[in-house]
Formats: sequence, structure tokens, C-alpha cells
Amino acid sequence: MRQIFLFGFLAVSIIIPFLIWGDQLMDRFAMEGAITWLTDYGKWAWLAAIVLLISDLLLPIPGTLVMAALGYVYGPVLGGILAACGSFISGALGYWICRSFGEGGAKRILGEKDFRKGMQVFNKVGGWLVVLSRWLPIFPEVIACMAGLNRMSIRKFHSALVISALPMGFAYAIIGHSGVENPTSAIVLSAVIPPIIWLLVRPIFNQKKSSVKHSNDDAEI
Repeated sequence: MRQIFLFGFLAVSIIIPFLIWGDQLMDRFAMEGAITWLTDYGKWAWLAAIVLLISDLLLPIPGTLVMAALGYVYGPVLGGILAACGSFISGALGYWICRSFGEGGAKRILGEKDFRKGMQVFNKVGGWLVVLSRWLPIFPEVIACMAGLNRMSIRKFHSALVISALPMGFAYAIIGHSGVENPTSAIVLSAVIPPIIWLLVRPIFNQKKSSVKHSNDDAEI
């Protein structure tokens, strides 16, 4: 139950700023506004955009519009790389902030029983949670924080984060660069490609986990 309560608390803490400042930020960072905002920073526009994407952890920043603006300003390739980097850093920062509480801090927050269950869940299906949540509102930040607190495998979390951040970053950069009025196909691809890639990559983690287990068994013998 503590896992559920914490998940709800994190979700509400993101929703409340959106209810307060969401309309203002959406107006400010609508496509034309986001492009104007970036170009005002000149050669540092890329850094300003990444900082803006990272701030999505705390503020209701329309990250997809910022990614599209990066595509418009820098083109689909460089813009896609920058958008993916911003998305990745944002997720990784949320993960590491919560992971820094340590196992003791996590147990105090979640309780011994919920922490053990949460750690098992995130190390079993956490990759899917990261991949499937990345293109949804609110959930990416919450899942990243929960993964860190529940001490999800560092390698597995960051692999899933890269797999999901890259297609999304490039998809929205392409939309911004080409000025596509109907971006449905690009958005669908950015949502479908990461699960397919994770489905192909996941056996590697299972194989390594099995190898480590066998090595430990052999050592005990």
C-alpha cells in the first residue's frame, strides 16, 4: 500500500503545478513560442532546451513541444540527439535523486515489506514500465523516481531509458523540422518502437542474470 500511496503522491505533486501554471506554460511554449524562446538564447539554445526538459521533473513543461522546437532549430538529426539527451538526463536525474536515499531511506519510506516487493517488481518488469511510460504524461517522472527508490538495476534502468528516449526525441525533432501537421504516424512509431527493441534486448539481461546465478552456485559447490 505504501508503494501505491507514494505513486499517487508523486503523481499529484506533478499534477498540481500543471493545474496552477499549465495553461500559462502551454501558451508560452506552444510551437512558435518554444522556437522563439530557444532562438533568444543564440548558440546556447541547445543547453537551454535541455535544462527546460530536465525541469519537467518539477514543472509542467510541455516537453514534446520543446523537442519539436529543437528539431526546427537544429534539424532532425542534431535536434533529435539533443531532445533524446534532455529526455534521458531528466529520467536519469529522477532515478538517481531517489536512489540516493539508499536502501535504509527507502525502507523508512516504504517499509521493509513494500520495499522488498517493489524491488522485485522493478527488477522483473521495471524495464517495461520505463519503456511504456516514457511517451505518456506524468508517468515518466513518477516511474523514474519509483525505480530509483526501489533500487532497480542501474544497467537495466538506463538501457530502457535510452531505448525509449531515442525514438521519442527523433520523432518529435522530425515533426518540428518538417512542420508536419498530422504527426500521428511519428508519435505512434515513437511509442511502438521502444517496446519492440526492449523485447529484443531483455533476453540479454536474463542471460547475464542466469550466468551470475550459475557462477554463484558453482562457487558454493
